[in-house]
Amino acid sequence: MRVGIGFDIHPLVKGRKLILGGVHVPFNRGLSGHSDGDVLVHSIIDALLGAMANRDIGYHFPNIPLDKDISSLILLKKVKDKIKKSCRIINIDTTVVIEKPRISKFIEKMRKNIANALDIKINDISIKSTTGKGLGVIGEGRASACFAVACVASRPDTIRRFRNWKKEL
Repeated sequence: MRVGIGFDIHPLVKGRKLILGGVHVPFNRGLSGHSDGDVLVHSIIDALLGAMANRDIGYHFPNIPLDKDISSLILLKKVKDKIKKSCRIINIDTTVVIEKPRISKFIEKMRKNIANALDIKINDISIKSTTGKGLGVIGEGRASACFAVACVASRPDTIRRFRNWKKEL
């Protein structure tokens, strides 16, 4: 069994849609980023890559014009396609930190989107949310962040092959 931790943070800016877990959350600002800025999915990607000791999202998906505004769920599926050759996802636990808007009514749809992208059961993905309690850039409503932990079961003979998968993209 292997465990990875992921973290991401993006500023909230005008003129962008707020996308979390592939869900458009109505709000007057969205997350800035080269892709759709989805901190939830980005942190999951980093947790999965970390579990495989294979760098991070920026290494595997650099800011190239082809990926401008791409759905982060597409990037997650690419990671899943490589991971499934080496391991099985046991579960993922996440915490989104955002002052506003409240996202609790969107969490089930986020769970479904991520479970579908990863071909896992919805009960294998946990999404929680909290606020910044008025503190720092998150508490002031200027950013959102997410923490993720991924637990995977792997075959030791496949880890080395997985570490070389970027060459296949």
